[in-house]
Amino acid sequence: MPTARDVLTPDALAMLQTVASTGSFAAAARSLNLVPSALSYRVRLIEDALDVLLFDRSGRQARVTEAGVELLRESSRLLGEIDSVANRVKRIATGWEPMLTIAVDSVIARDPLLDLVSAFYALEPPTRLKLRDETLLGTIEALTSGEADLAVGAVLDAASLAFTATGIRSRPLGQLLFVYAVAPHHPLARLPEPLSDDVLRQHRAVAAADSSRSGPSMTVNLVGGQDVLTVPTMQAKLAAQLHGLGGGFLPEPMARPYIEAGHLVERKTERVLPIATMHCAWRVRSAGSPGRAMQWWLERFDNEGTRRALLERHRGR
Repeated sequence: MPTARDVLTPDALAMLQTVASTGSFAAAARSLNLVPSALSYRVRLIEDALDVLLFDRSGRQARVTEAGVELLRESSRLLGEIDSVANRVKRIATGWEPMLTIAVDSVIARDPLLDLVSAFYALEPPTRLKLRDETLLGTIEALTSGEADLAVGAVLDAASLAFTATGIRSRPLGQLLFVYAVAPHHPLARLPEPLSDDVLRQHRAVAAADSSRSGPSMTVNLVGGQDVLTVPTMQAKLAAQLHGLGGGFLPEPMARPYIEAGHLVERKTERVLPIATMHCAWRVRSAGSPGRAMQWWLERFDNEGTRRALLERHRGR
């Protein structure tokens, strides 16, 4: 006896939809160029395989049963998905990647990044996007481990010694200045400037954890012997410092709106203000040239305004 998988083919689902839309087996048979007995037999095979009655044949019309309504509803969805898969496969054959995974460092401004995602989707590409939150060396590690195709905001570039043999390419996004800031009610907000390392050591620092899982990890701008609150991202670090849980260096564009609003106080330290060069980096395909999705994203990074927005246009600016 045929199983549900044997009988629920795309053609069979379309046939059931025709019976339902025409309202009778005779009309559906004419539409499908079948004799009524052949159509009735095919519908009966489906009903027997499912052990349900799909159409009430007691009257002159073929009335859809409750079970039939549910099957027809799912049929529309399944047929639509089949069409979508077919179209996706056709477009992928033209050079689009099935999936593009982007590792995004937590210093990158989210709104301009999501603007890029929106512009990408406006193309109606067959490529699915996956965004990963990363911090410090975890951003480039996502590339070298094969877990991501593109990294935005990497602190290291492809010329860095540890990554020269991994097939990674990179280009600079720009420089990012950091400032030291604390909440107005934090003790460091009232001490004389510049703050020395000895003074900083007496107060807790907030640090964004390196998301690297298997390689080396990085810590930056911490004083030896200092108590540290470690949080997962730069956004979490900002939130912790706004709550007065510690002090630390923050990206200047991220901190500036809160400094201007009085929610943070910028403090001078004896340490030179850190400046980091951020990069976008990507894995080179064995086939050579990038796929169409990757090429689209790389072309966006050619625009200086886009690069600046990714580093500077944080919420509130």
